[in-house]
Amino acid sequence: MSPSKILFFLCIFFVVGIFLESIIKIPQVLLWAFLLIGVLTIVLSAFGKKNKFTIIGFCFLFLVLGILRMQISEFNIANDKLSKFNGAGTLTLQGEISGEPDVRDNFQKLKIKIADSIILATTGRYPEYNYLDKVKITGKLEAPAEYDDFNYKNYLMKDGIYSVINFPKIEKLDRGRASIQASIYSGILWIKQKIRESIRKNFSPPQSSILEGTILGDNGVMSQDLKNKLNITGLRHIIAVSGTHVVILSSIIMSLLLAFGFWRGQAFYLAVIFICLYIILTGLPASGIRAGIMGGIYLLAQKLGKQSAISRIIILACSLMLLFNPLLLFYDVGFQLSFLAVFGIIYFEPLIRNFFKFLIKKFSGLNIKEKHENSLSLISVTLAAQIFTLPIIVFNFGNISWVSPIANILVLPIIYYLMLFGFLASLAGIFSNILGWLLSIPCYILLNYFIWVIDFFSKPWMYQAVKNVSWIWLVNSYLIISFITSFLNKKYSQRF
Repeated sequence: MSPSKILFFLCIFFVVGIFLESIIKIPQVLLWAFLLIGVLTIVLSAFGKKNKFTIIGFCFLFLVLGILRMQISEFNIANDKLSKFNGAGTLTLQGEISGEPDVRDNFQKLKIKIADSIILATTGRYPEYNYLDKVKITGKLEAPAEYDDFNYKNYLMKDGIYSVINFPKIEKLDRGRASIQASIYSGILWIKQKIRESIRKNFSPPQSSILEGTILGDNGVMSQDLKNKLNITGLRHIIAVSGTHVVILSSIIMSLLLAFGFWRGQAFYLAVIFICLYIILTGLPASGIRAGIMGGIYLLAQKLGKQSAISRIIILACSLMLLFNPLLLFYDVGFQLSFLAVFGIIYFEPLIRNFFKFLIKKFSGLNIKEKHENSLSLISVTLAAQIFTLPIIVFNFGNISWVSPIANILVLPIIYYLMLFGFLASLAGIFSNILGWLLSIPCYILLNYFIWVIDFFSKPWMYQAVKNVSWIWLVNSYLIISFITSFLNKKYSQRF
């Protein structure tokens, strides 16, 4: 067995360990039993010289490692010093704003680091606060709420936030001393704010909010009505820094670079550079970094062209992310969608694309040339990502859109040009209002087309609301998708 395959199995058992501890609390007796089995298997295999048993032994050890990593995370949550004061009455605390303020229409949310803990403060829209501002807050700490259709507590817990404080009294003290990394990040946020201001000068809602979401990954100022329409049409991923968004964007970039005559290797490196610059511009959010990793893996899959090798890289990336934060596995829907989209595009997209080529050749007698095949891949990438992420979307959000693939196919071809003209217009607008306005004209036309698609495909009869979806249905859905994908790859990949 090759070293990469061994690492693949070790990573799988590590993830399984985190999964088991997340759904059923593993007793210490069973944990010691797994550890003993692993050690004994390795020792006995050393005498028998059977490598397979050695690998099995290490798999048990990595299973224990995954369980322990999750238990350590649970221990840290249970022993967070600040969360012990949730519901204890009015407190006065001092801390530092540790991230970009999340500014909405009538309020803003601030992540405030106090000692080793982080709290989320909701306060009025004004005065404005900035990253690294030192503040003194007075108010009541509360545990995050748990709603019937959304567990806000788990959503914040994955980010290390176990306490919230609503509309406290806030006093800005001064600005904290920044390290080199913090200064760079602060500079990035300053550029981002200038781009945001330029967008709002040349566009009004909802065009401005869509462009902010597409370029910067911001959707805080977006109206709830627009969010609902985007969810119904399956276009929400386009205005968020998600794995699906970056993977599909990567495909578009690769297609365009190849169409312009670049070699595949050259296109790969240029696309990776573009993704890195884009993630930096969005302010390096955790979701953006994860999305960038997923986009890089997808591009690597195209460059290597080996499904088995890429599968191992994906599992390795997943394991490393979970090593740093095991709560992502269950509590971060974006994390789940990112990996599912990449798996779908790697394993299912070639089948869809080649099937379309097969049909075109059979009924028209035409062979699709490579430069036209790049355009065809826009459709196949969209469908593959949609199929593999649909069950998890239905499970978490309770909507099935009958027209989502059509809406995506109609919108995706303009995203590259929307981002291109959006960047040009917003950057030019920082230095010249007239130049920014001129460059915003083609962007305005594209935005109106985007809005027309959203309005047209968000009619009530075009989607179905589903409530109380069981996790058993979710598991069965992915078992069926996995079986169909495996079967089609074995039977038809060579034929197509």
